[in-house]
Amino acid sequence: MTARRSLLLGTGATMLARGALAQGAWPDRPVRIIVPFAPAGATDLMGRLLADRYGALTGQSFVVENRAGAAGLIGIEAAMRSPADGYTLLIGTISTHAMNVPLYRNRLPYDPLRDFIPVSRLSSGVSAILVHPSLAVTDVKGLIEYAKARPGELNYGSGGNGTTTHLGAEMFKHMAGVDIVHVPFRAPTQATVALAGNQVQMMVDTLVATRPLVREGRLRMLAVTSPQRLPEFPDLPTVAETLPGFELNGWTGLFLPAGTPAPVLDRLGPLTRDILAEPAIIERMAAAGAVSAPLSPDDFTAFIRAEIARWTRVVQAANIVLD
Repeated sequence: MTARRSLLLGTGATMLARGALAQGAWPDRPVRIIVPFAPAGATDLMGRLLADRYGALTGQSFVVENRAGAAGLIGIEAAMRSPADGYTLLIGTISTHAMNVPLYRNRLPYDPLRDFIPVSRLSSGVSAILVHPSLAVTDVKGLIEYAKARPGELNYGSGGNGTTTHLGAEMFKHMAGVDIVHVPFRAPTQATVALAGNQVQMMVDTLVATRPLVREGRLRMLAVTSPQRLPEFPDLPTVAETLPGFELNGWTGLFLPAGTPAPVLDRLGPLTRDILAEPAIIERMAAAGAVSAPLSPDDFTAFIRAEIARWTRVVQAANIVLD
């Protein structure tokens, strides 16, 4: 009888805890948001925007914790090993939850969908094909023709092996059928400076990083990587108008460690998507070159699967191995 009473009491306590979560008791203590990259970047900005709004709307403290290093692996592992209790959130990206899968296929210490629960996509950011103004091309078609006539003579810069700036350019090379030499730098900003100094002739980089240099005439933008033209640049074509199917939109997303109670997701998901619909948040994201792009957990999961498949094809075609 005593054992049965203990079992019933234990079961009742579990049900009460879940009921409390379902009624909105979460969070009842501070929550940390792990950002697997250094402060001041686009991912860090997204984490801090959310932390401010979560705190204001729940009355609890949300603290951003930057765990940078090893292409995001350090922060990802820290989140994966945290208690699955709703008090550790993770900001993931196109690199951590899609590109890293084929790049580190033999030693990736986590599975993006097995070890994490996708809550919502957060943002989407557009990149562009850029060249140094001294290069005698003004559009993507001209760049392809120029490169085909001079195989191996042009160089493109990137923020390092396996970065979005690297794989975006490799996807362009593969789809265009051109031979352009990769010159990796330690960070995208260094590659952008090198392009402006004509040390490399081409780059695939974000609008937010390159817009000032384009306006100063130090870089020439040939096309954007979004599926449709941008209102900001209505006369600028998309890469897909020359290479059908080409698309590169960097993204961030919100994740929970696998095993987190469902009531946390049930509250956190709608709360996040409501925040992303706020005009002030949309405006602040736009100023940073990002678009609010929320998705439901199911849609976000399907999106990640498609992204992994797409970047696996790019990595295999370019024969990139980082293991």
